[in-house]
Amino acid sequence: MRATLGGAEIEYDVRGAGPAVLFLHAFPLGLSMWDAAADALAGRHRVVRFDARGFGGTPPDDEPLTMERIADDGAALLGFLGIEKAVVAGCSMGGYAAFAFVRRHPEKLAGLVLQDTRAGADTEEARANRASLAARVLEEGASAAAEALLPKLVGETTRRENPDLVEWLRERILAASPLGIAQALHGLGARPDSREMLGRISVLTLVVVGEEDVLTPPAEAEAMVAAIPGSRVAVIPRAGHLSNLENPAAFNNAVAGFLDAPR
Repeated sequence: MRATLGGAEIEYDVRGAGPAVLFLHAFPLGLSMWDAAADALAGRHRVVRFDARGFGGTPPDDEPLTMERIADDGAALLGFLGIEKAVVAGCSMGGYAAFAFVRRHPEKLAGLVLQDTRAGADTEEARANRASLAARVLEEGASAAAEALLPKLVGETTRRENPDLVEWLRERILAASPLGIAQALHGLGARPDSREMLGRISVLTLVVVGEEDVLTPPAEAEAMVAAIPGSRVAVIPRAGHLSNLENPAAFNNAVAGFLDAPR
């Protein structure tokens, strides 16, 4: 399905009925990373997801894909669907966009799931590395992103025991628009530091992290839980940075329990 939001044709999917949950995908994937979660949750929830600009079925812009743009597109999609409030769940880049959603659209926020992400901004070195990779992707194609990212996107258990998932991820990255990848890398590097706002988050929050995540390790999750009032953590075993894909049963159980908890 497609909707015109903010001057762009956004590819989206919505299924199920009940309280809404809006999923924001990781870089450099798309809404398909939430297939298992949508299947698991749609019996009790209205599950909404979309491809950020430059990924999946949504074409890229001619400017960086900022976290604010993703948040605004998500809020606009909720409005398009007539949804007043939703739990916002974001993985990695989607988590950064979820922080932007908290800042820009608090009236639409019913809860928060922060998966395999961090609140801090990039270091100068990290920003430079992203810019360098963006230039390589524009010159060499999406294969440069796959080469750089795949080794750290999943945990050791997944690399050893689930090569089919690794290959699926490789195919998804290779299918992504090089311009979209580059624009997202610039937007990721420009994101603000969200640590100062953690203490002001007033909705129920679940922080999820794969126990083998080397990009945003469990210590990052524990730091966010310590700062967000009333939040709790779910550590997903046998999973790395994409814990919902690497151990979907454990991830979906944790999120379902959180979504169904009294508010």
